[in-house]
Amino acid sequence: MPRLLYVEDDAAIAAMTIEVLAERYDVDHVADGDTAVRRALGGGYELMLVDRRLPGLDGIDFVRAIRTARITTPILLLTALGAIDDRVAGLDAGANDYLVKPFDYEELLARLRALLRGFQAEGRRRTVGEWSYVPDSSAMYGAGGARVALTATENALLRLLTDSPEHIFTREEILRAVFASEDASSSVDTYVHYLRRKTDPEVIETVRGLGYRAGAGS
Repeated sequence: MPRLLYVEDDAAIAAMTIEVLAERYDVDHVADGDTAVRRALGGGYELMLVDRRLPGLDGIDFVRAIRTARITTPILLLTALGAIDDRVAGLDAGANDYLVKPFDYEELLARLRALLRGFQAEGRRRTVGEWSYVPDSSAMYGAGGARVALTATENALLRLLTDSPEHIFTREEILRAVFASEDASSSVDTYVHYLRRKTDPEVIETVRGLGYRAGAGS
């Protein structure tokens, strides 16, 4: 079963939740943020379910610590806080999703399934320059685990380049493979610019007079 790190200091809530989770996950439960960070750094988890309010290191600080360590395991943050700012703070820290207490267990399980599917897809990573690229999730990850979402066209372009990283693609080749027939060749340059602006210039290399290829390391 997938391994799940569950961080919750309320013993009664933890007991009920573990009973539900244990049917589908190998649950490792801890009650404070500091212990949770040590467990998470040891690796091996496919999901993390973390309460917002914890003794010691709180949930948001836990998320920041994990992402700083470049651990990209999906994190679902549990919070009793209803304010939008608190939810945004969790997502900005690097959590993948949040669920407000009290929650329905069927919804919790559904959200965990969705996160797990995404994480399993992200196992198919490609290195592009200093970035980690996950075509199936239309996402790139930079230093510290920062996630950049790609549009469908940006993802199709980068997937094409990284499918054949040694090949130099002409604008015409990219146009035929990625864009609609009525698009102009300038669309290729535009989307190369978009990708570079979202990440950095090295993700796509310009080969003067020939075209483009994926950045070094892909």
